[in-house]
Amino acid sequence: MFKIKSIYFYFLAIQISIIKFIKKIYFTTNFYNKSLITKPPQQFYFHPNPLLLSTITFYKKFSFKINEIDPNIFWLKSYNNEKKELHNFFWLNLIDRKSDGKSIQKIINLWMLKHSKYTRNIWENNVLSKRIISWILNADIILNNGFFEFKKNFLTSIILQTNHLKKNIKFENDYTKKTEILVAILLTGLVFKEYKENYNLAIKELEKLVKVFFDNSGFPLNRNPSDLIFCFKYFVLCRECIQDAQMYVPEFLDEIIDKNIICIKNIKNPGDQMPLFNGAKEENLEHISKYIDKPNLKTKDKKSIVGGIQKIKFKNNCVFFDVGGPPIKNLSRNYQSGPLSIEYHLDGEKIITNCGFGCNISTKAELLSRLTSAQSTLTLNDTSVTSFERNKLVNKIFGNSIKSTFKTINLESSENDDEVKASASHNGYEKNFGCTLKRVISISKHTNNLKGTDEIFVKKDSRTINYNIRFHLYPGLSAVKTMSGNGALIQITKNKSLLLTVVNENIHIEKSIFLGRNKILDSYCITISGSLINLKNKTINWEIKKNIN
Repeated sequence: MFKIKSIYFYFLAIQISIIKFIKKIYFTTNFYNKSLITKPPQQFYFHPNPLLLSTITFYKKFSFKINEIDPNIFWLKSYNNEKKELHNFFWLNLIDRKSDGKSIQKIINLWMLKHSKYTRNIWENNVLSKRIISWILNADIILNNGFFEFKKNFLTSIILQTNHLKKNIKFENDYTKKTEILVAILLTGLVFKEYKENYNLAIKELEKLVKVFFDNSGFPLNRNPSDLIFCFKYFVLCRECIQDAQMYVPEFLDEIIDKNIICIKNIKNPGDQMPLFNGAKEENLEHISKYIDKPNLKTKDKKSIVGGIQKIKFKNNCVFFDVGGPPIKNLSRNYQSGPLSIEYHLDGEKIITNCGFGCNISTKAELLSRLTSAQSTLTLNDTSVTSFERNKLVNKIFGNSIKSTFKTINLESSENDDEVKASASHNGYEKNFGCTLKRVISISKHTNNLKGTDEIFVKKDSRTINYNIRFHLYPGLSAVKTMSGNGALIQITKNKSLLLTVVNENIHIEKSIFLGRNKILDSYCITISGSLINLKNKTINWEIKKNIN
């Protein structure tokens, strides 16, 4: 079935590639650029709160100060490869609101003189939509004491770029980028009376997007926690701007925001970050905490599993458990092959982690982070549960989508006076090795220890099978093997450590890497390894407990 899908996506990629090639040529023609020209708006109907930009931007600082830069050379320098970020203008949010507007106007005017027509890369959807959003939210300082001609050109440029987005939104198959585009279009409809139809278009399309990209609980169907945060921030921006314009907030928008909040609260870890499953990266949620901590939000719909991620918690112990299957092919560009992987927190500190998604580092780092071995779970013969497309054309168009799939089954959870427990199985290795895997995770209410059982069920004869269970330690933590050989001492602080032990198995300490930030960090990995003898079923029992000196 998936081979047929792969063939279909290959021919579809060829079609899309040809269309994109023709479009890029078409975009550079005078005919196309003239088609973008419509009646320029007269003025801003209202100015949205510029502080709302801090909701969606993660910039802390930039390598320049606006008052120390000559506007005439602003676009001539690379600023340490931050060129693309310069063109999205999110850096405007960092400008002192009392700064001299003339410098900003000169910088923008020079940009418009050079890039008023379609320019490859600079007019990419995600760069362009961010630029429109930033220009609109910072229009107060941009237009302050500006000449009439500059104001006219500025408003005209916003509409030209918006018209480009409107003409090409149907070709965008990345739902997060599509969200950005729709928010940019929506804002133009709010601030310009002449373009109210932009607002209506954006609201209609946003409602469609919510229906096809989110499940009933409000979690993205691609199972990426980072995309949950991304879309939530843009939805909040929409709602706040609509309220500022004194307009009615669509019911679906309030509903998806409330659902997003419940999802975020359910899987937010003790460090106020998302667990590193399926494309997630480390991102502090402090800047959106006032929206998440909504006092009047009903929490009766609280669920233990959202987005295929189960949270197991007792007192100061917290485990996140991936019990979901892979997303459909066209939503799998950020998927990581780590079913039944876990992340473990104790006393608010992260102990066991997944390696994170290396898309902000390099293509090689992204590839490595997709492997099952980069997750804290069990692997057979060091192969990944899911294979990914290797066709360069398909990857270029759709991203590194999955080529094979699997099912997670037998999801169970329980709680009694003794423990909190959850278990799940997957058949990802059944085709190649004739095996299914099961993992049981429990927290003892008496000892506060974390216990795990990994089971390998052999359904048919196969070649020799080696297994590895990896526990990737969070950067900064170290481990040493105990004298017995079946344990590892995890050093958290000088006076605090944990002991990971396993029954009748050998433990090894390996070097690992962490890819959850914008650079590669060294870390350690505790590995339980062995071979199936006579291809019989295998059960591995392990435990993590506080080390008592």
